[in-house]
Amino acid sequence: MKLLAFIPIRLTLLLIIGILIGYFFPFNPLYLLIFTVFLFLLLASIFIFEKITKSVLFGSIAALTFVSLGTYSYTAAQPINSSNHYSNFTTTQNEQWTLKIKEVLKPDPYTSRYYASVKSVDDNTVNGTILLTIPKDTSKLRLAIDDELITYSQVLPVSEPLNPHQFNYKKYLANLGVYHQMRITTKQFIQIENSNTSLRGFAAKTRNHIISKLKQENFGPDELGVIQALLLGERSDISEETYTNYQKAGAVHILAVSGLHIGILLLIIQFLLSPLKNIPKGSTIILILSVLFLWIFAFIAGLSASIIRATTMFTFVAYALYLNRPHNTFNILALSILFILLFINPNLLFQVGFQMSYAAVFSILWIFPILRDLWFPKRKIVRYFWQLLCVSIAAQLGVLPISLFYFHQFPGLFFISNLVIVPALGVILGMGIFVILLSILNWLPTQLVWLYNKIIGLMNSIIAWVAHQESFIFSSISFDFIQLLFSFTVLVISIELYTRFNYKRIMFFLVSILCFQGYTIYQEQQTKNISEVLVLHQTKKTLILNKSGHQLSILTNSKNRPDYLISDYRTAERIDSVRYDSLKNSYSFKNESLLIIDSTVIYPKSKYHKILLTQSPKINLDRLIDSIQPNEIIADGSNYISYIDRWKTTCIKNKIPFHYTGEKGVYYFE
Repeated sequence: MKLLAFIPIRLTLLLIIGILIGYFFPFNPLYLLIFTVFLFLLLASIFIFEKITKSVLFGSIAALTFVSLGTYSYTAAQPINSSNHYSNFTTTQNEQWTLKIKEVLKPDPYTSRYYASVKSVDDNTVNGTILLTIPKDTSKLRLAIDDELITYSQVLPVSEPLNPHQFNYKKYLANLGVYHQMRITTKQFIQIENSNTSLRGFAAKTRNHIISKLKQENFGPDELGVIQALLLGERSDISEETYTNYQKAGAVHILAVSGLHIGILLLIIQFLLSPLKNIPKGSTIILILSVLFLWIFAFIAGLSASIIRATTMFTFVAYALYLNRPHNTFNILALSILFILLFINPNLLFQVGFQMSYAAVFSILWIFPILRDLWFPKRKIVRYFWQLLCVSIAAQLGVLPISLFYFHQFPGLFFISNLVIVPALGVILGMGIFVILLSILNWLPTQLVWLYNKIIGLMNSIIAWVAHQESFIFSSISFDFIQLLFSFTVLVISIELYTRFNYKRIMFFLVSILCFQGYTIYQEQQTKNISEVLVLHQTKKTLILNKSGHQLSILTNSKNRPDYLISDYRTAERIDSVRYDSLKNSYSFKNESLLIIDSTVIYPKSKYHKILLTQSPKINLDRLIDSIQPNEIIADGSNYISYIDRWKTTCIKNKIPFHYTGEKGVYYFE
């Protein structure tokens, strides 16, 4: 299938190119708007006066127009480019902030976290979103969507990652339009009574009411957490063990209400309403009711961005089925992305869920027919499971490069999870909606609760069994952005080669394979030749990494090995072996000497190039500097903040560079 033959897909690709240009290069929104309007007028003039749409001139201007439209849509969509953004009205003083809870995030063991819309700063009406963090205390206060509050706290920038190859939370939030955070306690704000309720807030209250009703039933804790995720899009009550099992089994997508759930729900609705085809205007009634029921489900599931996205897409699919033109699904998907999703919110392009969702859908629609036609079993049951396996493989091929790039792992038994769970997902969803309805009406029988609890428990057990087959879980796979591009190139050329076997495509395929292998070998050789020593930042601990090619030595006195800090570094740097050693008092690296002073405050009086202060030593830093005369002083995360401030002042006075890892991040020895 020639995807580029569809005009909507061409326009979508041009829009994406424009969004990427806007992402990497800053532009003035006003100039971009003028330029885009000019291109549209020029395009319209050529069409009206020349009546030619197949010329090179018309095609070039049309392409440039949609690229410019993508660049403008991204630039204009960034909240910080708005003249009313709160950042234009803040000062160093404590202003009065009026905030409205926009989204409730999953809490951690110590804090509750929210996205909050900024309504005003002092007397200025503003817009924008901040990350709001509130420590948990004995009051157990938990805010809800649409709650409004007033505080006099100050916003702070979101911190950059302090250690190499850590998840960049600042960049992640920036792609959501969130640039600052505010940390307040329950005593530092006043909650406004009788705040206005939005549609999403009403949906959240409805969902919370349903969850409270389900909690009154006799469901197991793990089963209830999965039920809430499957049917209501609420994953905060899923245990860490259960979530990890689904992740390792390649079935984590089941725990998020997405296109899979909405698509299955649409099939169930269409099947139940199929008798209406026999009455006048039956197809129209089926379309209206299908779309209505889809959006009712989206409402009770909380109207999150992913749910709205999936429901929008399958609203178009329902319309395609109504027109009896399901083969135009590529057009439908492209139109839904172009005109409703990316054009309104270009930041979606940089969200992992969006990328994986559409990569899976496009792969299914493109690759599945090819795999399906490889074999045609005569028995219906065999044919059904063969087609299900083809769908699973097609989807996995589409998301595999993205999964390796972001998560660096691949579940080898993903097809078992999908072959077992996906066929039952329709029954689980249909039965779950029935359970919710009866629970709201207080008519839910105990026998049905027991049965549904057993079904979910069985699904969890199957997933846990697959997840514990460690030999089939390939993790810690180093995979960078260039490899991501090469792998997609190989995939596309491979499919094109299979559909049409000729010399030109064979050469392209071989060249793409050589490029991918050549780059991978080059990266391995580069890593082998790199040696570096760095001091990581970790609260209350000292960590020094000594990397030599594919070998890594970790110097620490901590008994608890910080695997969560090391794993990302180990994967990205292609480390083969890791060894732990105890810290010594001094080291040398590339003609530079390092002295480590801990709480024992024992050190020689000879000269050292650098000093690392750890475990908050009670030391007279002026006397130490006079005695050792270092070129630089380093302090890691094991020290008290009050000591850091005093040492920093002393270093400034003595004109010696001071590096605190909690402020400047990892320290590299050059």
